[in-house]
Amino acid sequence: MTRSVGLPVLALLLPVVLTVLWLVSPLGAAAMGFTTAAIVVLFVLGAAAYIGYQRAEVVVSPHGVVERGFLGRINSVARREMARVLRLETYRGDTLETVQQLFIVDDHGRCLFRMRGTFWDDRSLDAIAGVLELDEEIRTEPVTMSELRTSDPHLLYWFEGRGLPS
Repeated sequence: MTRSVGLPVLALLLPVVLTVLWLVSPLGAAAMGFTTAAIVVLFVLGAAAYIGYQRAEVVVSPHGVVERGFLGRINSVARREMARVLRLETYRGDTLETVQQLFIVDDHGRCLFRMRGTFWDDRSLDAIAGVLELDEEIRTEPVTMSELRTSDPHLLYWFEGRGLPS
């Protein structure tokens, strides 16, 4: 992650930051100080985001799933609460490109845990059902978020799949 994203971002930002500082320098010490402070704050936020990304993890065992999210929140789901694993593909926005989704659901079809193929590779998604010893349902036809909301309303977050008003 550091090499593939961090270094290119730094390589792109460094000339921009130096140019902004050079352009602001004739405006005086106050403008220079404000600009420098803003740049430092942005770099600190970027470092915090990177650390949050690096600390995010999912631990899957026969006893359940423990997830530490991007903001440090820990979510744990016991194996006894899980009924099955649902795998499907959803379209990305208004394109024909699809992304894998994995949902661990309870007996009522409510999502207990979710993994998106945007962040996880296929090998990780393939291992989940086996480790948890759950039945896996794989839907082969990709669906839109709207179709998924209609067919399985308890899988998505409340804000997902909502189109703009016509």
